[in-house]
Amino acid sequence: MQHKVLIVENNQTSMLVMQRLISDANLQPVCTTSLVEAKHVFCSSTPEEYLCAVVDFNLADAPNGEAIDFTIDSFLPTIVVTENLDETTRSIILEKNIVDYIPKENAQVYEYLTRLLSRLDKNKKIAVLVANQSRNSRNAMTALLKRHNFITFEAVNSEQSIQALRHNSNIRLVIIDENLSDSSAIQLISELRLTHSKEDLGIIGITADTTSGLSARFIKSGATDYLHKSYSHEEFFCRVMQNIERLENIETIRRVANSDYLTGLPNRRYFFTRVEALQKINPKLESLAIVDVDHFKNINDTYGHDCGDYTLKEIAKLVADYFSDYTAARFGGEEFCVYFTNIPKDEVSEIIEKFRLAMSNKKLTFEKQTLSCTVSIGLTHSNSAGIKGMIRKADELLYTAKNSGRNKVVSD
Repeated sequence: MQHKVLIVENNQTSMLVMQRLISDANLQPVCTTSLVEAKHVFCSSTPEEYLCAVVDFNLADAPNGEAIDFTIDSFLPTIVVTENLDETTRSIILEKNIVDYIPKENAQVYEYLTRLLSRLDKNKKIAVLVANQSRNSRNAMTALLKRHNFITFEAVNSEQSIQALRHNSNIRLVIIDENLSDSSAIQLISELRLTHSKEDLGIIGITADTTSGLSARFIKSGATDYLHKSYSHEEFFCRVMQNIERLENIETIRRVANSDYLTGLPNRRYFFTRVEALQKINPKLESLAIVDVDHFKNINDTYGHDCGDYTLKEIAKLVADYFSDYTAARFGGEEFCVYFTNIPKDEVSEIIEKFRLAMSNKKLTFEKQTLSCTVSIGLTHSNSAGIKGMIRKADELLYTAKNSGRNKVVSD
C-alpha cells in the first residue's frame, strides 16, 4: 500500500517543492493550505493510511503551531517547516512531540525532507534497545525513538540486555546508560562485543560525567558513539541516525561483495559468515536444507544457457520469497542452501515442502516457450558436527532424494 503524507502549507512555492519530493519518494501527497482544510480532509481518514504529516508552523488560521498540535493529536508523526527560526520559535517547536523541523532557508534544506521520509519508512523494521535502570530515563528515550517509528525494547540491566539481543535479531542499536543495576556500561559493552561486531550492532554510551574520560572508555571498550546527559532532542536524533545509517552503508557494501552476480541472492561466502555469527549465540534448534534443480543440464542442452540463467533467476526469486526470514544463498551452479535457527523441525519441514510444491507448480516462460522444473531437497536437523557436518549430512540426504525419483524432500 502506498502511504500518504499530509501536507499543511500555505506557501505555494514550498507546497510545490514538497509535493515533488514526496511523490519522488513514492508516497502520495495530500495537500492542504490551512488547519481547517487539513481537519476536513483527515476526518474521513485513519492514521494508518499516512506515513507522516509535514506542517507549516505559521498558517493564517493557525499562527502559533496549532496545526502541529492537531496532527500530533491525530497520531501522525509530524515534521515541521518554518519560515522563521528565532530561539523562541525553535523552543516552542521542540517542546512538541515532533519528528524534526526544517527551516525554509534554501532549496538544499528540503532535500533533508527526503531523507526523513525515507527514514520514517525504514525505521518501522529497525529496533533499538535502551538499557537504563531509571524508568523515567528509559521512557523518555523510547518516546523519542517512537516518534521516528523505531521499534523499541527496554532493559534495566546487563542480563536483560543480552536476552533482548538474543531473542530479537532486528535490534541494530543499543543505547546504554553508565549505571545499570547489575554491572557498569563498560562491562556490558565489552560483553556485547564478544558476540556482536561493530559492523552489525551500534552502541551509544550515555554518561553525565564530562571530566573523567568515561566517554573515551566507552569508545575503547567497543561503543560506536557516546552522549552526555545534557544532550538535546536534536543531538539525540543526530547520533541515533548517524549510527543507523553507518550500519546501513556497511550493509550495502557487504551486499555488493556477498551477492551472487547472476541471481542477486547472497553467495556462499556470505552464507558461512552469517551462519557463524548466528551460531555464536548458541541457538537451541538448527536446520539446514540443500536445494538442487532436477535435470538442469537438460534445460541448458534443450533451451540454451540463456534459458538456464533465466531459470536460475526465477528459482532464486522463489527462494528469496519463501526464505526471507532465514539465511538462504546460492551455493553454486544449480544448488541453493537454507539455514534455520530456533524453528521447530515440523515447521521447517512444512516450509521446505511448501517451497518444493510451489517450484513444481511454477510455469516458466522463456522466449515464448513454456517449461517447468522441479527440485530435490536434502534437509537435516542434526547439528552435532557443526555447519560443515550439517552440509555433509544434507548432501547425503539430497543424494537419496535424487536417486529415489527426484522432486522430493528427504530429511533425517
